[in-house]
Amino acid sequence: MKYRKPTKAIITDAGFASRFLPWTKTNPKAMVPMGNKPIMQLVVEECAAAGIDDIIIVTTPEGKPIYEDYFTNGVNHVYKQLRSQHKLDRYKEVEKVLHLPKIRIIEQDQALPYGNGSPIVSARQFIADDEAFIVCYSDDIVLKSSDVATLIDSFGEHPDADAIIMAQDVDSKEVSKYGIVSLKDGNLLDNIVEKPETNEAPSTLASYGRYLLTPQIFDYLKPNKTGKDGELWTVDGITEIAKTGKVYVEPTKGQWRTTGDPRNYFMAQLEYVLENEDYADEVRAFVANH
Repeated sequence: MKYRKPTKAIITDAGFASRFLPWTKTNPKAMVPMGNKPIMQLVVEECAAAGIDDIIIVTTPEGKPIYEDYFTNGVNHVYKQLRSQHKLDRYKEVEKVLHLPKIRIIEQDQALPYGNGSPIVSARQFIADDEAFIVCYSDDIVLKSSDVATLIDSFGEHPDADAIIMAQDVDSKEVSKYGIVSLKDGNLLDNIVEKPETNEAPSTLASYGRYLLTPQIFDYLKPNKTGKDGELWTVDGITEIAKTGKVYVEPTKGQWRTTGDPRNYFMAQLEYVLENEDYADEVRAFVANH
């Protein structure tokens, strides 16, 4: 079956993010900032820049009102104050948020098992049977390029794709930290080997949370098909599809960074600031002198 080009993206932020406590006891993890924008906004912008016009954010019951407020609240009192101070140029950043594509905020189905596949299943009702769609994990950011654009371009080149996943080369000494891609027939996925030893790794390509999927994935992301630690894993479904279908692997054209723990978040934040903020040179000088 041929699927329609993606126009929808599912962005997930429905976990507990316990490594970020106490921040995440009242805030969604993807609301931590990169510069002056939360991570979630950067992921939404990546989708929007690639032509996605319908975005579904899957979050916790506690996170839902926070995201709804962030993406819809025009903070009119702030606007009035800035206007009175002749500083309306600062409000332009708020306007950019309000003019993002259509965004729906939904709760993850609490009846589903824990796992990164459950937020995707929770958005099933919004995905037609004949359309491909994008999935982004909000604890993965991509600097210098758009993986979503790469996925959509690849789908144009491979209309027979049952799925497409992004991957990034990592140091051979780091493969034991990631799911490592095993390839067949050029750039087709054979398998994803979770955290292999260096001498057992099939490649140095690490898989992460940027996917183009088709509704076939829902045949495998079911409550009775949990994997390691009793969780519902997206990569388990993708590797099942690869057994009989075509799952293409695309190396990123940018730089993938995980923000899933405080250490890696800080590194990603620092890299983002050095590349995007007008005070980057001051940060470099500060670090050099300390």
